[in-house]
Amino acid sequence: MKHFLSGVAVSLLATSIAAGQAAAPSKSAQLQDTKPASTAASAVKIDPAKEADIRRLLELSGARALALQMMDEMGKSLKPMLTNSLPPGDYRDKLVDLFFAKFMAKADSDSLVNLAVPEYDKNFTHDEILRLIAFYQTPVGKKAVAVIPQLTATLQQKGRTWGESLGRESMMEVLTEHPELQQQIVDAQKAAQAKN
Repeated sequence: MKHFLSGVAVSLLATSIAAGQAAAPSKSAQLQDTKPASTAASAVKIDPAKEADIRRLLELSGARALALQMMDEMGKSLKPMLTNSLPPGDYRDKLVDLFFAKFMAKADSDSLVNLAVPEYDKNFTHDEILRLIAFYQTPVGKKAVAVIPQLTATLQQKGRTWGESLGRESMMEVLTEHPELQQQIVDAQKAAQAKN
């Protein structure tokens, strides 16, 4: 259980950090980072001017808001999964609600931005950061910032619906192809009901 909750938290955090990163890293930035991640992260100091521009880019691109939106959406989709992974009982809904409330209270946007800054530093040159800032100040850049959060939410919902439909279809096919498994499910349900 402890490992599952840690996994959920890490998944939420990793997805939110990726939120606003639409461009691939430059080839020069990929070649620069040859140290192991733990050594490189602790040894590299970011140029203050570049860091300020990265933070400006993250604001202009709406990365902070998009990351928090994605975390909220993931929480909504993971909540039923987490609930169903716990043994039944009156405690379950309260535990899940308290977990997500605690997690979301700790997942502040400043922390997400602080995690994102070194990644942008590693993957983009200062000149590329300035070019991205210039892009997000254009009409199409401003439109992207306005449209992408709703577009992302819509695509997440459509993806969730598609995945659920595909999952149901796949399960029905497996059970049709393996009626012995379907019978084992019925037997297990009867055994569980007999216990209660």
